[in-house]
Amino acid sequence: MTRTLYVRIKSADCSGLEERLEAIDAGDDVEPSEPTLSIEDLETFGRVFRSTSLELLEAIVEHEPENIRELARLVDRNPPEVLDNVNDLADYGLLELEENGSAKRPAVWYDEIDADLPLTSASERERKANA
Repeated sequence: MTRTLYVRIKSADCSGLEERLEAIDAGDDVEPSEPTLSIEDLETFGRVFRSTSLELLEAIVEHEPENIRELARLVDRNPPEVLDNVNDLADYGLLELEENGSAKRPAVWYDEIDADLPLTSASERERKANA
């Protein structure tokens, strides 16, 4: 079974999370939503999903390394550089660092990323929708 992370370019407040939480608090039945990461703009998207980051995510999914040093060996990069990259990915919620003895094991719960990349700004899309 494929586990997909959906990535959208939009502000986090457009995700409908507040409305979903209010419905849950009110006792309403709420359908589970697809796991979605909201990225604020294309520049940030490019920084987060640069080729070195995607290479790390692929190596984690394919090889399930036990620690950062093993991950660095898999991608043929220096461990401190990989650690910085991994910490950035963890900050965005793209991976987790699990305790593994005295080391940290990078883990990814998904095996596919589906990105929605609009080529117009939100205000332009809204203007066109109202026309």
